[in-house]
Amino acid sequence: MKRLLLGMLFVVMCLAAPAFADPPDHYPFVSYGDGLRLAKQQNRPVFLYFGRYGCGWCAKTNKESFSDPDIHRLYTEHYVLVYVDAESGKRLKLPSGERITEAELGARFNAFATPLFVFLDPQGKQIVKIPGYKTVQDFKDFDRYVNGGYYKTQTLLQFLGRKSS
Repeated sequence: MKRLLLGMLFVVMCLAAPAFADPPDHYPFVSYGDGLRLAKQQNRPVFLYFGRYGCGWCAKTNKESFSDPDIHRLYTEHYVLVYVDAESGKRLKLPSGERITEAELGARFNAFATPLFVFLDPQGKQIVKIPGYKTVQDFKDFDRYVNGGYYKTQTLLQFLGRKSS
């Protein structure tokens, strides 16, 4: 009887566990391959968001930062938005034609902890990679850094050190 109750408790806990890895609601995230193609066509940088199932910091970021209307406006206007589950076996096709899984793409970007945010130029070259939970103000600063072209002449740390001066 005790085993049955423990088994039922396990099933209930599994069914009740929320999936935290989903991208933020109401954002037009696309697949990696589609995102790189759109970025070239539209000559816009890519905002690449690596999340994963069960990532509490991803859920916190989605709830607290991506719910901000200014962040929604800035990121949907300035970037092609790409979401990748860093542990998913979902297959994707790279612009080179190579087929890999989202988990393999995550390994290539060293997305071993999530959330991880990567800005890419329209050609797919990495501009900056930023790990961990970030606030609304952080995302506004990253937008000014990338969208303002400051990344061409200084590092993100240099930019952030000078922003208040």
